[in-house]
Amino acid sequence: MLTFLWKFTFFNFLIISCCHNYVDNPDKPAIAKYFNTKGRYEEVNPYLIEDILAVNRSILQPPSANCQEIHLTAIIRHGKRYPTIKNVKEMQQLYNIVLHNASGQESWLREIQTQWTMWYTEDMDGRLVQKGVNDHKHLAVRLSKLFPSLISEEKLRGGFIKFITSSKHRCVNSTLSFKAGLTELWAITDKEFDHEVNDALMRFFDQCTRFVQEVDNNPSALSEVDKFKQGPEMRRVTEKIADRLRVPYNNITQDMTEAAFYLCAYEFAIKAVNSPWCQLFDEDDAKVMEYASDLTEFWKRGYGYDINSKSSCILFHDVFNRLNKAASENKSGQQVTEAVTVQVGHADTLLPLLTLLGFFNDSDALTSTNYATQTQRSFRTSHMLPYAANLLLVLYDCGGGDLRLQPLLNEKPVTFPGLTDQQASMPLYQDVKDHYRELLQGCDFEMECQLFKSPA
Repeated sequence: MLTFLWKFTFFNFLIISCCHNYVDNPDKPAIAKYFNTKGRYEEVNPYLIEDILAVNRSILQPPSANCQEIHLTAIIRHGKRYPTIKNVKEMQQLYNIVLHNASGQESWLREIQTQWTMWYTEDMDGRLVQKGVNDHKHLAVRLSKLFPSLISEEKLRGGFIKFITSSKHRCVNSTLSFKAGLTELWAITDKEFDHEVNDALMRFFDQCTRFVQEVDNNPSALSEVDKFKQGPEMRRVTEKIADRLRVPYNNITQDMTEAAFYLCAYEFAIKAVNSPWCQLFDEDDAKVMEYASDLTEFWKRGYGYDINSKSSCILFHDVFNRLNKAASENKSGQQVTEAVTVQVGHADTLLPLLTLLGFFNDSDALTSTNYATQTQRSFRTSHMLPYAANLLLVLYDCGGGDLRLQPLLNEKPVTFPGLTDQQASMPLYQDVKDHYRELLQGCDFEMECQLFKSPA
């Protein structure tokens, strides 16, 4: 295994001193696989727990040995981060209740009250943590092993790898970490590599007026989420937490229940410890918490409203423009000028695009009343969108004008929904374009995102 010399002098990075003395704990919470967007990448790919740089090129399975990769677009979520200000405030409220009102002799409760301290502070506000730096360094190395002809020192030095990022500090620092993974791998010290900040592409949701007004800033858009949070499943979880803490039911709010779940998740993601906070939940509780989060993502970023996915039209077209350019250059015998595009954004960047492409579309919508029948749903953010989640689109030249496109999600091949031929995992690029013809001919960001005036 390659050993990295971690260097943080290349960017201003917030490291909180309280974490330095923690040693990774091999034990993990029994509920770790339900942490939705707060989950570790390693829960999605458990083999990485043994070897964080492990890859298996046989999963690519091109239809012919003649197939050569000519372009890779990688759309990647930032790495592990600290809680946001909102989360920290809710955690503090819960901690005060546990510290001053909870009673009992359980060891986990005594540990919270006598040993654990509220070390999360508002100035952390979603910043990348050290393990988030590692997420992207390791991912960079794995992708260089998975696609060695594209992600190579020669291609990097030659300017054939382009980096684009959201302006948020956690994304910029993830981008810097990805680049550092490559430069440290090849011991490059004589050159630096630029990146482009582009919120129009990586934070399109902020710039889509119709989405902002009709969904993001519209409380009624999440009515199904509100109903579920007031429903019997969530009420039971909250009451069980109150029972475990021996406090009145009205002491524990829905926000505190969420804060407790996030405390367990963040402690595991940031410190790799099985926190005493995790003892407030059993597996049934965790499934309910996961569903509540999925319900929010479904209605706010997924299939709940058409504008959720249509807000990503600008990124959709950008991806296919890059693929078309690579295909055109390759056809004319030129060297592909942009062999790799690395685009770093958010879960809120990836989910609308995955939705637009038709991934994880269950037959029944997620609602406040069908929790019991959604246990086998494919729309599960714990599997789709952990920290450092990534959508890879790899364009292959298989000879004789035979171009093929392979999608991978979190380094695993997936199938474009609706393409079901025998080579659906690596279909003809033309078939992919035919399949998405309506979106390619339409899906105009400006048109979709403008607010239509009501008739006078």
